[in-house]
Amino acid sequence: MDGQSNQSLEDDNVPGSFPGPQIPERCVANVDAPATHRPTNEEFYLTDSAGTTRPNHAMLKDHFFKEGRLMEEHAMFILQQTTAMLKQEANLVEVKSPVTICGDIHGQYYDLMKLFEVGGSLNDNCYLFLGDYVDRGSFGIECLLYLYALKLSYPTKFVLLRGNHECRHLTEYFTFKRECLHKYSEQVYEACIESFCALPVAALVDRKFFCVHGGISPELNSLNDIATMDRFREPGSHGLLCDLLWADPVSGFGEEDKPNSLVPPGTTFLHNATRGCSYFFTYAAACQFLERTRLLGIIRGHEAQDNGYTMFRKTPTKKFPSVITIFSAPNYLDVYHNRGAVIKYANKNITIRQYNASPHPYWLPNFMDAFTWSLPFVGAKITEMLLAILSICSEEELTEEDSSEDEESKALADASMSPADYQQRRQQIKNKIMAVGRMQRVYQLLREESEAASELVATEDLSGQATPGLRIGPDALGVQGTQISRNIRSFDDARRSDLMNERLPVFEVDTSPSGSPTTMFPPPSMRLPSRRASSMGEGLNMELLIKKTLEDEDDDSPVVEKLAEKIARGRRVTGRPQPLKRHETT
Repeated sequence: MDGQSNQSLEDDNVPGSFPGPQIPERCVANVDAPATHRPTNEEFYLTDSAGTTRPNHAMLKDHFFKEGRLMEEHAMFILQQTTAMLKQEANLVEVKSPVTICGDIHGQYYDLMKLFEVGGSLNDNCYLFLGDYVDRGSFGIECLLYLYALKLSYPTKFVLLRGNHECRHLTEYFTFKRECLHKYSEQVYEACIESFCALPVAALVDRKFFCVHGGISPELNSLNDIATMDRFREPGSHGLLCDLLWADPVSGFGEEDKPNSLVPPGTTFLHNATRGCSYFFTYAAACQFLERTRLLGIIRGHEAQDNGYTMFRKTPTKKFPSVITIFSAPNYLDVYHNRGAVIKYANKNITIRQYNASPHPYWLPNFMDAFTWSLPFVGAKITEMLLAILSICSEEELTEEDSSEDEESKALADASMSPADYQQRRQQIKNKIMAVGRMQRVYQLLREESEAASELVATEDLSGQATPGLRIGPDALGVQGTQISRNIRSFDDARRSDLMNERLPVFEVDTSPSGSPTTMFPPPSMRLPSRRASSMGEGLNMELLIKKTLEDEDDDSPVVEKLAEKIARGRRVTGRPQPLKRHETT
């Protein structure tokens, strides 16, 4: 044994050799490692008494809870089978109580597990989901596959409606497409989009409650308008399908008749400037719709609620809330500090059940790895270090008079160069130093973007007031730290910071060969309009950003310019740069 040990030590000491890999234990031993095993066919499929093959939803629940993934063929089985089942359902689904009505989920899988604990057993209950299963959270594909698996296992116990995020336009703009490509493939994403177009758009509970994701429409005169519409398509920016998914109650809903109201008397629908599409509907519009359809109330999701729900003004005839908004994603985006809630309707009684957020694994923004996410920060520090090394002269030295003519004549003689070549070479040196300063601005912008894409943050203006926007400065690296808790302290703070993301995004995809998106750096932030892709399709493409910055003649850092001029004049010019020589070794 001693001889073998000595031989091992000698082998490790051979120049160029490396010791074997040292794999330490998990830093936090009480946190389980993500599941790496993918279920086999025997584990995934179940066959019921009728001979029908279904996914094993009980296994999927635990597997997804451990961050496990499926083989692509199993994911495609769930998506394709569910799409075929959804296509057989009507646009307006009839639901009978007892039922648990659930609002937005937004990829919060661990909170979805809490929802089922609160919502009740399937033995004497069914579930109605009002849409928005994906986007913004990090576990949208798990939420979707698990809910679809339940739908396949209990077709009459689960009713899934379409939300405004169940479309190609928003899933490409937000996070769901990126999530699908990271965890599965383009094929899985396209199958998800096909399933979205098959989802019903509204439901009637006991023929008393109209349930929909967004709201009502000026084109919705009777329930037959929904029954006869074409839902199997991508929603547009206007029309009945758009309104059912995007409409909201007007601000001050139920108080339009007060003297200080900004809504003109008799108004039923107003353009929804907050969303950039569809309408705000008024209390009068809701009451008229309920009277025409002989329904009791409207139950919808679509808007985050501090308490998980809001009951609006009662109707004058039935004395029941005209609109109820339900939201089932607690602590939305990890910064809203809101509760989640569900509606339990049974025996003609409505009960609101609230719940708080559950802990969940953390993902870096846009599903990046730690190395990619850190590049802007590392790049910024490198350029700062380089400038610090170059900046070895004081402010007084930077403002010294130019070198004398004798010094320049001597430098020209030493370099054997003409005055024009000498000046050109010196300008090249200056340009390189200026490029370092500009690159510092590039990395600063990327650093801000990486921060903005990860959290809703606020910055302080000159008046000291906290305002929505980017946090810029030496403390900007606090992604999950105390900066967030200081800047967003309440539901209202988060709502104001996130208001831009409530809109229907407007962007064009650049299909030119030079417009291919970068994969090395994070995509544009969705927090501020200035960070969005422009009308020409130019987002924060890394190559375009560097090129534009280096070509920019305007420099807002006079110190860097003085430094570059000083170094260029003080450096001994030895002639044009020569190519590197190759030296062979024997």
